[in-house]
Amino acid sequence: MAIDTRSLDQALAQLRASAALAQGKPADSAGAAGGADFSLALKTAIDQVNQAQQQAQNIAEDFTAGKNNVNLQDVMIDLQKANLSFQQMVQVRNKLVTAYNDIMNMPV
Repeated sequence: MAIDTRSLDQALAQLRASAALAQGKPADSAGAAGGADFSLALKTAIDQVNQAQQQAQNIAEDFTAGKNNVNLQDVMIDLQKANLSFQQMVQVRNKLVTAYNDIMNMPV
């Protein structure tokens, strides 16, 4: 299950442009300073969540298929890890959206 990051990328681009304008720089040079590091860290985190979900799904499928090397405890632990990592990513997204809305509602 892949996670669609297009809307998040668009929000980040708008945040970078707003930050560049606030600093008096042209909007196209905003990503050169530190924006790439944040987007790379965010993409890495999203990829890790996706990997955890795929791993949990694979081990659950192995358990339901009756494979001998998979036990119920491992399945439940992997499913909980995937669930917690996804919930954490949703909270990060919510904080980013809140920060974006706060910035967009600031008087200029």
